[in-house]
Amino acid sequence: MSSHFFPKDEYFMRLALREAALALDHDDVPIGAIVVQEGEVIGAGHNERELRADPTAHAELIALREAARTLSSWRILEAVMYVTLEPCAMCAGAIVLARLPRVVFGATDPKAGAAGSVFNVLAEPRLNHRPRVERGLLAEESSDLLRSFFAPRRG
Repeated sequence: MSSHFFPKDEYFMRLALREAALALDHDDVPIGAIVVQEGEVIGAGHNERELRADPTAHAELIALREAARTLSSWRILEAVMYVTLEPCAMCAGAIVLARLPRVVFGATDPKAGAAGSVFNVLAEPRLNHRPRVERGLLAEESSDLLRSFFAPRRG
């Protein structure tokens, strides 16, 4: 995994953090994701599992679906996903299937992360696509948002 961030990466990760905060409006875990192509946001999403009563309504999947609609293609070949938390196995699988070339995430997820923490779906050599993955951008801000959400729930 690389740790090279481009000048616009922080800007786009801050947009993902804003997207994550929207999940708080409906008591969902505050995770946000955006998909950017040629400097333009083509997809955005935040967790909506509680809102939709849908276990697949993760931020990454919502952002990927919107990006695919924008492009009129399931192949998202020239874009970057910015996500506030390391993708889970389901989301990592969708990222691979969409052929996304680059993923930048904030906080690691030691319980369910599939970009190196628990599994490494995004680097699995037996799969037909492996995006470049960069971790740790605005990790503290991402972690703080999650901690503030879970603190009152854990007593």
